[in-house]
Amino acid sequence: MSNNNNALTLSAPLSGPVLSLGNVPDEVFASHAMGDGIAIDPLNDRLHAPCDGVIIHVARTGHALTIRAENGAEILMHVGIDTVELNGEGFALLVENGARVKLGQALVQFDLDRIARQCKSLVSLIILTNGERFELRALAGQTVEVGQPLLQITARSTSALETAVDNCALEASASVRITHRGGLHARPAALIRKTAQGFSSTAHLRFGEKYAACDSLIGLLGLGIGEGDEVQVICRGKDAEAAVQALVAALSASIKGEHHAPAVAAPRRANTEAGVLQGVCAAPGLVCGPLFRLAGIELPHDSGNHIASEQLRRLDTALEQVRGEIRSTLDHARQRKSIEEEDIFAAHLALLEDPALLEAATAAIEQGSAATHAWRDAIQAQCAVLLALGKPLFAERANDLRDLQQRVLRALLGEAWHFELPAGAIVSAHELTPSDLLQLTAQNAVGICMAEGGATSHVAILARGKGLPCVVALGSEVLDVPQGQRVVLDAANGRLELAPSEARHAEVHQIRDAQKRRRQQQQAQAREPACTTDGVRIEIAANVASSAEAQVAFDNGADGVGLLRTEFLFVDRRTAPDEQEQRQAYQAVLDAMGDKSVIIRTIDVGGDKQLDYLPLPVEANPVLGLRGIRMAQARPELLDQQLRALLQVNPLGRCRILLPMVSEVDELLQIRQRLDELCTTLELTTRPELGVMIEVPAAALMAEQLAEHADFLSIGTNDLSQYTLAMDRDHAGLAARVDALHPALLRLIAQTCAGAARHGRWVGVCGALASDPLATPVLVGLGVSELSVSPLQIGEIKDRVRHLDAAQCRQLSQGLLDLSSARAVRQACQHHWPLS
Repeated sequence: MSNNNNALTLSAPLSGPVLSLGNVPDEVFASHAMGDGIAIDPLNDRLHAPCDGVIIHVARTGHALTIRAENGAEILMHVGIDTVELNGEGFALLVENGARVKLGQALVQFDLDRIARQCKSLVSLIILTNGERFELRALAGQTVEVGQPLLQITARSTSALETAVDNCALEASASVRITHRGGLHARPAALIRKTAQGFSSTAHLRFGEKYAACDSLIGLLGLGIGEGDEVQVICRGKDAEAAVQALVAALSASIKGEHHAPAVAAPRRANTEAGVLQGVCAAPGLVCGPLFRLAGIELPHDSGNHIASEQLRRLDTALEQVRGEIRSTLDHARQRKSIEEEDIFAAHLALLEDPALLEAATAAIEQGSAATHAWRDAIQAQCAVLLALGKPLFAERANDLRDLQQRVLRALLGEAWHFELPAGAIVSAHELTPSDLLQLTAQNAVGICMAEGGATSHVAILARGKGLPCVVALGSEVLDVPQGQRVVLDAANGRLELAPSEARHAEVHQIRDAQKRRRQQQQAQAREPACTTDGVRIEIAANVASSAEAQVAFDNGADGVGLLRTEFLFVDRRTAPDEQEQRQAYQAVLDAMGDKSVIIRTIDVGGDKQLDYLPLPVEANPVLGLRGIRMAQARPELLDQQLRALLQVNPLGRCRILLPMVSEVDELLQIRQRLDELCTTLELTTRPELGVMIEVPAAALMAEQLAEHADFLSIGTNDLSQYTLAMDRDHAGLAARVDALHPALLRLIAQTCAGAARHGRWVGVCGALASDPLATPVLVGLGVSELSVSPLQIGEIKDRVRHLDAAQCRQLSQGLLDLSSARAVRQACQHHWPLS
């Protein structure tokens, strides 16, 4: 070993033939996802130290370890491919983690024959895992003996400049726990990339012994960071400190739409019913029609020897065409205010500009590949990296890469979307992509069924947004169904009926026609009041997050706004909105609602909902931390500014203010006092009503005391459910059990209504339970007088109220409090008040 002038020569740790990483029979290593390096097909049974250094990581199963050399280079040595599956059998560690070792020292003894018999390959890897700081040069010939020169590692001059020479370049770092649901997948990774691009400093994430540059979406995804994992943010440059703060905020921020996807469905059940394939519901609905199978693009064999400059030009042209198409899709999504669709295709645009992906395709073209094959291979290598991480959410994100593969290949081949769907087709495929779904929607497909896919995939999100019935995880059998065969897709129950009778077809048509007529009738009467058969008026308001959504609510017959989420003004920006901007936004919502009242919730951020310009410490349990009213107490100037803006809307009498996350009376009294002081300062004679959100059990249990000082109470069943049941509503394995019809929740709702009634206060519900028609009679029966629902459900919920007898609801609801589970409550509701 030599280590002069910061150059390090690594000696061969094994004897045998030498391979480049590209020839390693493993996509993860071959794609350089773990880093650059070299491979040896070993002929000996001991792994030796390639240099002096310290062992900084030892795999539990003994098949891999990492050594840090004296110049800081970190070298991973991995014996064999898929040897982790031996679970340590056949390996004998000769050193411990933290040990200082010398060049040539034996590190691991292994059973060569056993690995050859039981594992994918004996080929062993020597990988530089922190390659952003070093340059690598191969020294070995076709074969090597232990101790012979193998690689030369030299510190990059730019890295040395940043870390040692240029005193103007600062370094900052911080650790943060990932709160994004499902980990660092495509959408949060795109947010990280976008955030990093706003600073001149270089930015990297470190996870365990792996690094990735924050400007590479592929690199970030390849780290395999899961929800709850802790990562280190490292920034170097003049604005390093600001960059670190912004990246920490982005890593712990909530993504729009992220918390509203349904739970990951249970594994697909075995098919037990003849003629029926059982999958998982991704978007509900009942349809029938001919099945149309959609196949992807297959490329012929590439003979190679293409002119690189011509193929690079073709690829650039195709990429620019697809970028234009995606930008157009984004513009349409923004015009329709489809936030989820906008997020999905913004992530696609970021992936399309990813340096790791483009460099891989360019390198293949320069070696003689056709642009088509170079692009396909670059995508498939990155998909393999994500799939190898073994996490369902990362596998679903690989589908986004396949989407870009298909789109760019079509552009390269000069092909437009060329499928002609038969009328009323139900489309089947191995796994559809988001752009496939948009094309199918444009061609009036009536349903989607896929062999693979998940209920939280981007395709599922889009299908729900467009009301397109969709079933995923049906298995490969769905691909064997003959083209054109008439089927029934019962998406709500995850069923594909392969041989429905004529009577079943007629029944489906009859059900759909009846549903359509009922929806038309509900819509026609949506502006009328909702009164029960015995004359009890229930106000049906809407949950909105902007003046545009308020206009939709008004057009759909809302009696008012039951919840305006003001966070829309504060997120995705670098500075807080000023008082004037806030006042104009709140006024626009009031104007959109005509003469109806608007309940405006004060800012509910903190915990897992971070703001770039309001850095807060990372919390182990963010939903139990500094959020809602607690955040307002910590930063009173933010709430003061918001209250002043609210007090200047006109007419003030139609504005009601709602306080989130209140858990004790003193919190309410402090805000009420501050509101009174501001009214006096502004010389106002009108005082807006002040309400409290009931979303923690403490507030429900203290409802009577809160109602003495509040003008109204509004129950947020989403948070109240997770706090009462001690189950994270975003936890993939538990979310399906976080049901607000649990008897414990109903008891808290009943106690809230009883406590409010003692002071003559009214109670509303603005959580998701209000939009569930099965729950409507229960809530009416327990004493709720206002339901704030999704704008598009106003007509449906009003119609439900009009068919209820309030006295009967009160009598039957009391019995539900004594049931044993949410499932039992739902069964009883269906029995007492069946949904037609």
